[in-house]
Amino acid sequence: MAVHEEAIERAGEHFAGLIRSQLDRVERMKKAEDWVDYTSLRPIIIGVCGGDGIGPVITHQAERVLRFLLEPEVQGGKVEFRTIEGLTIENRAAQNTAIPDDVLAALKQCHLILKGPTTTPRAGDPWPNVESANVAMRKELDLFANVRPVRVPDQGIDWIFFRENTEGAYAVGSQGIHVTEDLAIDFTVATSEGSDRIIRLAFEHARRNGINRVTVVTKANVIKTTDGKFLDIARKVAADYPQVVWDDWYIDIMTAKLVDPKRRTDFKVVVLPNLYGDILTDEAAEFQGGVGTAGSANIGKRYAMFEAIHGSAPRMVQEGRAEYADPSSMLRAAAMLLDHLGFTDRGRRLEMALDVCGNLEKRLAVSGRPGGARGSEFADYVMETLQDGNLAEKWRGLSAQEVRD
Repeated sequence: MAVHEEAIERAGEHFAGLIRSQLDRVERMKKAEDWVDYTSLRPIIIGVCGGDGIGPVITHQAERVLRFLLEPEVQGGKVEFRTIEGLTIENRAAQNTAIPDDVLAALKQCHLILKGPTTTPRAGDPWPNVESANVAMRKELDLFANVRPVRVPDQGIDWIFFRENTEGAYAVGSQGIHVTEDLAIDFTVATSEGSDRIIRLAFEHARRNGINRVTVVTKANVIKTTDGKFLDIARKVAADYPQVVWDDWYIDIMTAKLVDPKRRTDFKVVVLPNLYGDILTDEAAEFQGGVGTAGSANIGKRYAMFEAIHGSAPRMVQEGRAEYADPSSMLRAAAMLLDHLGFTDRGRRLEMALDVCGNLEKRLAVSGRPGGARGSEFADYVMETLQDGNLAEKWRGLSAQEVRD
């Protein structure tokens, strides 16, 4: 029993330290600056950070397409691209940190970041157990909203997920504790400020885009304290948006209903805590062609980072197949970057071009292996399609044809 009492005391001290750090974070959120105004910036700096594995390869293709679409702004000095090196697993492992200090300093000099996948070590890997670079970046830059759209025109699917990005099970996910050899405990976090800002962002998106439904996903019937807080905040926020209908679902049944053809097209805007959002958006991406086709935005008031939702696929590099990696995920992320920056029409055209090239016309198939198209060839195909003066008409016509078929 005495041994247990010592273990309990150590765990209590550890937990107290976590509580203090989270209360400090709450105070920082309360004092956070307002949203950045991109129209007041010159130049707008887009940092390009390739990551590791296939990351540098597919990120390069996304940068090519972005430069193509933003050529007037680059030539006019309004937009500047800046390459940021050093976010490889080798460098992070050598410095035993999620994001090396010089890399983080360079990231903070940018306004938007186009980031390739990064490797997160797991048990059995030849790397030290450093924190996920993604999780660390979200914390350091306060990128509280992970926004993931999934669109499959021929199935009537047009979803956008707002996943809380800095709290939940991931807030202190690397700081759990082994109380004894028999007992391990992790922690989940929900704050009023953190819940309010992600839920409000989802409702704002619905209001601004004329979408009359927001779905809130929790497991508040069982996880009563943290998920309960998230749902309570949703009720309060919803009262400020009487023009938007909202409902709430539990994560288990929501997961089932996404594959229900009679119900899934009802969902439009979905907002949910961190872990549930991670799981549900991977499931949703399968409808679009898998996680390899899905991009995401990580939004904060000062910074924004755009990335693929899949991993770094080191096996493809080891097998010499990196050049055949599908860049669609990073190109979808690039479209979201354009939209966030205010170039909504160009972002929408890129989305349509990706639908045409990847889902509808399918003139090139990227299989990830020799025999399929290279990523560079697919990027060329997308840029060629973007120059089609009848792109919108082609997109609508092909979508309608797919539905008829």
